[in-house]
Amino acid sequence: MDFGIAGKKAIVLASSRGLGAGIAEALAKEGAHVLLCGRTEDRLAANCKVINDTTPGKADYTVADLAAEDFVEKLISAADEKLGGVDILVNNSGGPTPGTVAEMSPERLNRFFQSMVAPIITLTNALVPKMQKKGWGRIVTVASGGVVEPIPNLALSNTLRSALVGWNKTLSSEVAADGITANLLLPGRIHTDRIEELDHANAERSGKSLTDVRQASLATIPAGRLGRVEEFASVAAFLCSRQASYLTGSLIRCDGGATHAI
Repeated sequence: MDFGIAGKKAIVLASSRGLGAGIAEALAKEGAHVLLCGRTEDRLAANCKVINDTTPGKADYTVADLAAEDFVEKLISAADEKLGGVDILVNNSGGPTPGTVAEMSPERLNRFFQSMVAPIITLTNALVPKMQKKGWGRIVTVASGGVVEPIPNLALSNTLRSALVGWNKTLSSEVAADGITANLLLPGRIHTDRIEELDHANAERSGKSLTDVRQASLATIPAGRLGRVEEFASVAAFLCSRQASYLTGSLIRCDGGATHAI
């Protein structure tokens, strides 16, 4: 299927590794011109080389930290220079440290809000008017299955990512008539460095072996395995497609059936 986004210009946040890097590559495979961003320049440069060498699309990058005060200004300037506009925005961020609600101090809550929620909303607000003028746009925000079924020991993530649910639904209703879609994409256990980090944290907290933690996790997934980054990225690419024009304001789960909610 041709997704109809060849030549479209896309920003993918937090794309130095993991899900963000996979989504950037998936969009470039459809012919999009993608701007990657993150804090680690060597990874960004390597990802861009792979994309430029192996896909019909094109990739550039800019080093930018979501938690920095000048993040939005810096990224918009880079997009103007390297893309010449933005048709697709994929909002993505790293996850906060594990912990319980009792450990969720105001300082930690505010610190991660400033890197996981505030810059996403501010950047989207800055880009939407230009999409409205074009009469076309795609906004995909990567969140977590924890917004549907809270994940134990991830109190900060469950709380902050849930704020994006109400925001996205409100946004989608405000821009739908302008040809812009806005959806949340919820990963389950996709095989990334983040999953490795969480498994180690859970093993340390529970006193169980890493092997036991991993086996217990797999037992909760009906598909019986971790997801692959490219599987998740393919769903994101579809949400950015021409064909997904009537799909907006939705929570899309890509989790192998793991979430218990209907």
